[in-house]
Amino acid sequence: MDIDVILEDPRWTMLEALAQPAARAVAAHLSVAGEVVIMGCDDDRIATLNAEFRGKPTPTNVLSWPTQARQTPEGARPARPTLPELGDIAIAFETCTAEAAAQEKPFEHHVTHLIVHGILHLLGYDHETDGDAALMEQIEVEILGNLGIADPYSVN
Repeated sequence: MDIDVILEDPRWTMLEALAQPAARAVAAHLSVAGEVVIMGCDDDRIATLNAEFRGKPTPTNVLSWPTQARQTPEGARPARPTLPELGDIAIAFETCTAEAAAQEKPFEHHVTHLIVHGILHLLGYDHETDGDAALMEQIEVEILGNLGIADPYSVN
């Protein structure tokens, strides 16, 4: 999996170092390939994106949206069929920092989890129903375990 990291907030100095292994782990676990853009931003920027794409003008930890090519009718070919563009992910520094502290988790582990979570959304996984949520969480736990990261859903 090919990852392009864009830093809109300079505090995200470690984002590429976290994104690359997370993306490789997802690709290996699910036998998929594709391109993903990950933008490290702040709460103000993600609140703007959240308002624009979801109608919720508040900060959130991570957003993902698939590339338009993946939203076309079945049979349409992506622009680069050898490595399809999966979509974009935005991740907010302040929210991630606060959540990691509140959950008493290493920041790097929390961010890696959110990157995996965002990529799974781009691949069509969601958590709208209990069954879908259970499947997505199981896959996340397996991928994170392969990276040496503890189950983010377990209560310590």
